[in-house]
Amino acid sequence: MDEFDFNARLLDFVKSVTTAMGLSLEAAVEDTPDGPRVNLSGEEGEVLLRHKAEGLQALQHIASVIFRDELPDNQRLVVDCLDFRRDKDAEIRQMAVFLGEKAKRSGLEQKLGPLNAYERRIVHMAVAEQGLADTMSIGDAAVKTVIITAKRERN
Repeated sequence: MDEFDFNARLLDFVKSVTTAMGLSLEAAVEDTPDGPRVNLSGEEGEVLLRHKAEGLQALQHIASVIFRDELPDNQRLVVDCLDFRRDKDAEIRQMAVFLGEKAKRSGLEQKLGPLNAYERRIVHMAVAEQGLADTMSIGDAAVKTVIITAKRERN
């Protein structure tokens, strides 16, 4: 994949959608180890964050569907606005680590959710990095709960 060409097309797509929505926003692509991240900024960004950021989630979903075949399997496309997702990701990661430690300490399973696929991935990765607990997603459809349990001793 030609990174420059991909980033330019991604940026053009996101800008065309936000412009069609009547929003004047600045957009920039950041290359991260997890995949490309489109960062939107500007006063009108609040529009995408209304109603639990449904607009931002919709934009992320559409961009992900359009560009997913061009990304390596281990990468994900992220669209963020006014650092909303970055802050929320940090909050989810922090909660996952806290609940992983609590599961290990208490021996009781901990539940986190309901979460979408993107948020569940953050939980699974944060708990795995910690190494103290195991995770499992349960539920139906796209929104599921993550169960965090103390890591069992292997014989």
